[in-house]
Amino acid sequence: MSVSRVVELEGHIIDSGMMQAAFGIVMDHGGSFDVEEFDIGRHKDKESYARMLVTADTEEDLQRIVHELHQNGANLADPNDAKLEPAPEDQVVPHGFYSTTNHPTQIRYEGEWVDVEHIEMDCAVIVEETDSGVRAYTKVLNAIEEGDRVVTGEAGIRVQPPERPRSQEGAFGFMQGGISSERPSESTIEQIAEAIEETKAEGGDVLVVAGPALIHSGAREDMASLVEEGYIDYLSIGNGFAVHDIERDLYGTSLGVNTETLDHARHGHKHHIYAISEVIRAGGIEEAVEEGLLESGVMYQCVQNDVPYVIAGSIRDDGPLPDTITDAIEAQNAIREQAHEADMVLMLSTLLHSVAVGNCLPSTTRVVCVDINPATVTQLLDRGSAQAVGMVTDIGTFVPILAENLLEEGAVELDD
Repeated sequence: MSVSRVVELEGHIIDSGMMQAAFGIVMDHGGSFDVEEFDIGRHKDKESYARMLVTADTEEDLQRIVHELHQNGANLADPNDAKLEPAPEDQVVPHGFYSTTNHPTQIRYEGEWVDVEHIEMDCAVIVEETDSGVRAYTKVLNAIEEGDRVVTGEAGIRVQPPERPRSQEGAFGFMQGGISSERPSESTIEQIAEAIEETKAEGGDVLVVAGPALIHSGAREDMASLVEEGYIDYLSIGNGFAVHDIERDLYGTSLGVNTETLDHARHGHKHHIYAISEVIRAGGIEEAVEEGLLESGVMYQCVQNDVPYVIAGSIRDDGPLPDTITDAIEAQNAIREQAHEADMVLMLSTLLHSVAVGNCLPSTTRVVCVDINPATVTQLLDRGSAQAVGMVTDIGTFVPILAENLLEEGAVELDD
């Protein structure tokens, strides 16, 4: 005997491909569907609505279909309240807990829809009552505490994936989730610069996630200028980026190579470890700036302009620098704080670090991914953000052109 559920799709479900995707999900899992109601939005500012009966041979098959439909924005019609179960122990969630996507999400509690705060993928949803009302928010598994009320199952949960805009007006109109390997690079960079300016004009924050290739490629001074002039609000990097930025200041090299002449300096292979030693001797990056040891570069400008930075460590690190967070969980939490504050993120030539930051971002955050390797850009965009654009180009070309576009109009005013 077959079983059925009714699901609803709302929004620009045709333009975004949501409706076609829903049909494919049902058929791929061996189910069938019947569109009971379909109301087409006939103008660009009008949304569409579809009500669909989904049928499968078994309850297990149906749950599998409904779960994937839900992840793609189809929600159960006439939902019940979300089911809550207490966490049995610290870091232990109930069986069948709801694992979040990176899309805006609501849960139904006592007949009312409540927004889930700090949405990011692969988290549990916690619900608590406070003096000011009901809160729903995400927690990573290692932060779960015994007794937390955790959302389980699929009922009473509403997911809203970002939709492809019908028009391309405004600075962000070009951001269609594609990779611009063939579009003119300079015009795309100009549009990215406009998007940064729009973000800043709206009071938003820009986070840069950068790899050491930015330093090696000779783009260090331009990135430092963007920090100095107020275009960068947060910096998320690894130990290598900071080390080679500091090495460039102290010895004029990056990994022992002069980034201007490309000459290998005598004993240049020792420069990075010498740079680490000098910063350790000073007590940290900020102390090195204060005592006059560091006088230029990205890290110098971050200290001088109170731009917060997170240096996340790895098992590959030399040293590391005293500022490097070597505890993986502590580093994740520091990255998460930055990601939740960011309105736009530039991911510049670093795959693993960008993936780590990307996992903490809601799908509504504007993201730009730049790398010389097309596979890197594709992997970063495949995390599901509709507000993302990828560029396959040399980071040493991208950053200087971006800085030229932004700085030719003068510096933005920093908030008091």
